[in-house]
Amino acid sequence: MRVVIALCLVAPFVAMLWVGSYAKTDPVVIGIPFFYWYQMLWVLLSTVLTMIAYKLWQRDQRARRAPKGGAAR
Repeated sequence: MRVVIALCLVAPFVAMLWVGSYAKTDPVVIGIPFFYWYQMLWVLLSTVLTMIAYKLWQRDQRARRAPKGGAAR
């Protein structure tokens, strides 16, 4: 679970630090060069991935706090 959380949080950094993958102008979408709309797309994707990571972290923490089966009375 924590590996998935880490991947969700690291993916935007890797995508933005790998400048060679988006340092171009084509394809143009509604008049906006690739360089700009790719970065704006990652703003949205980063938000979604951070939200997913947060929800997974909450689930992981609840599972760790839950009593393990067969608790003594």
